[in-house]
This record gives sequence, C-alpha cells and structure tokens, in this order.
Amino acid sequence: MAINGRQPVLVVVQLTGGNDFMNTVVPYSNPLYYDARQKIVVPEDHVLPIDDGLGFHPSARPLKELYDRGKVAVIQGVGHPGSSRSHFRAMDIWHTCEPVKIGTEGWLGRAIRELDPDKENVLTGVNIGRGLPRAMAVPGVPVSSVGDLDNYGILTGLTDKAQRMDALDTFKSMYAPAIGTGPVMDYLAQTGQDVLKGADILKTAPVQYSSEVEYADSSIARSLRDVARVHLAGLGTRIFYTSQGGYDTHASQLPVHPKLLEDLSAAISDFFQDLRDGDASEEVAMLIFTEFGRRMLDNGSGTDHGSGGGAFIIGDRVAGGLYSEYPSLQRGEWEGGEDLKHTIDFRGLYATVLEQWLGLDPDPIVGGSFEQMEAFAA
Repeated sequence: MAINGRQPVLVVVQLTGGNDFMNTVVPYSNPLYYDARQKIVVPEDHVLPIDDGLGFHPSARPLKELYDRGKVAVIQGVGHPGSSRSHFRAMDIWHTCEPVKIGTEGWLGRAIRELDPDKENVLTGVNIGRGLPRAMAVPGVPVSSVGDLDNYGILTGLTDKAQRMDALDTFKSMYAPAIGTGPVMDYLAQTGQDVLKGADILKTAPVQYSSEVEYADSSIARSLRDVARVHLAGLGTRIFYTSQGGYDTHASQLPVHPKLLEDLSAAISDFFQDLRDGDASEEVAMLIFTEFGRRMLDNGSGTDHGSGGGAFIIGDRVAGGLYSEYPSLQRGEWEGGEDLKHTIDFRGLYATVLEQWLGLDPDPIVGGSFEQMEAFAA
C-alpha cells in the first residue's frame, strides 16, 4: 500500500509501567468511578469532554485537539485473557504475542521480516532509545538502535573494530536481564554489525534536518524529534519504536501522571506538526500502548497494577473516534474483584495496524485471527 507514492510508516510508543487508562480517558459522568476512587480521580469539571460519558485528562489537551480533528482512535478496554500483573511478564506477552508460553520472537521483528525479506535495509526497523525492545527482536532480522541522534547512542562513536566488538559485548551484558538470553541474545550476536552499520547511517539524519517546531524539553519529545529527523531524512525506515517511562504510579500519582500525559501529548502534537511542515505526515501512523491498566480502587496515593487498559492510534489517515467498549465499572463485573475487564484482545489491535496500515497478513505475526477495528479512513 502506497500513500501519495510513499510506503506507510508505523511509529510505536510504549508507555512503560502501566498507564492508568481510567485517569487518561475518564468516565467522568459515571458515579461508580468516584465511588471506587477516593483520592486518585480527575474532577468532573476538569475533564475535557469527548461525549456525555468520557473525556480526556486535562493535561492531555494537545491530544484532545488532535482527537477533535479526527486524528485519534481511542481503543478502550485493551488486554488479554489471564492478564499478568508482572511488568516483565506483561511486556513479554505484549512484545511476543505469546500469553501462555515464553515467546522467542517479537511481533514487530516478524513484521520487519515481511517488509524487508531480503534484508536490503538495516534501517527498516529503528529503535530510538537504549537497548533493544523485545518486540523488534527476531533472529536474523537486523534492527538499528540508537540512544539519541545527537550523541549517536552508546555504540556509534567508536571507529576501531575491536573497540566496537567490546562495546557490543557490554551492550549485550547490560540488557540481558531485560530481554533475556537464548534466541534474543543470539539475535544480538548475529546482527550486531548491522546495528552498528545502521547507527552510522543514522548519523546523517541530524545534518539534513531543519524545522521551526520547538519540541519541549522532555525525554519523549526528544525521542519523537529523533523519529521525525530519521523519517524526514528519507532513510527508508518503516517501523520506529520508542518509549516513555514513569507510568508505574503506585504512589504520588496525582503530581506524576498529569506531567507524563502533558509531556506525551505535547510531544505527539509537535511531532505531527513537524511532519506536516515537511509534507511527510500522511504516510505515518502512531500506535501507543502500555502493558496493563491500573486497579479500580486507588491505594490512597496511587493505583496498583491492574488490567483493562487502553491504546491510541494517531495519524492523518486514522478514522478518529472511540473503539471497542469501555469496561464496565460495576463492582460485580470487575476482573478478579479488583480490575477492569478487557473488552478487546491486544492482538486485534496489532492486527488492525498490521493489515489495514502496513498491508501485511497479521495472523502469522500475532499468532491467530483476532477481531479488528476499522480504525483507518478509506
């Protein structure tokens, strides 16, 4: 599928720690929300209404403005059967589409393999950030990773081959606890030189970049600016990955969560403005996900791990609106007596962007056939 002669590009943003979806898209007219949460709530008169029942957190105003322009699909109640409250297990499930067994291949790595079967471009998949997301790791599939373009990441300032190999060994040992051993470590060993080669090419992107957009001084803004720089440089990247941390809000959620949403929303708005200014926005869609939601009841200063979260698909070609169903707030319908139930499987969310946006057969990538949403405009 080509858009104005250009191939579609997917930007995936991970909200690490478990975003509180209920305080992001707020059921502000439902008294059960205020009954369940005594302190960690968004007051009804602060909400940015979507309709008579739901509204955005007030710190997400730029996201609400994109929604009002029809650019944001809000996917409600995303999850999977047997939701795990472990960050590591939950992320492993979301990254590999394997909720029962331990997966060895990332879903985006499989997609990259389909997009570039002959491995012609080491930049088909690019991670902006430290380490390598499990979602992108498949043995034999090259993916480039760079910490930030201005400093060329942790591997790219070394010219001597021996030094580079030493750095790669350090890279592997540093991230082994997070991404595991076995096939994923084999992946790093097999494609390490491709990672380095890709990072070298990425050095050219800042030189070519010029923009009047002033991104905010936040980690997610810097990451999305780097994504914009690479995309605008025309290096052939089809899948980008980056993340924003800090969403594990067991405590101090009232000051922490609004700032995270403020930074995220502003960065998204600036990113798409940057692409529009460069006539490069129509071919880009963004998927935002988190590993799980938070509990119905607050704990007095925050919210604990739960289920029934939410996701967003954003872009010029997105058919904006509400998708799936908001989980029931009735106490008798809470998952395990504590959590929101999921109303759509996350693999259906993936299948939607894989088939409707990237033009791929989603079934072998997500491990089956799952209900999709018509989230893209014809």
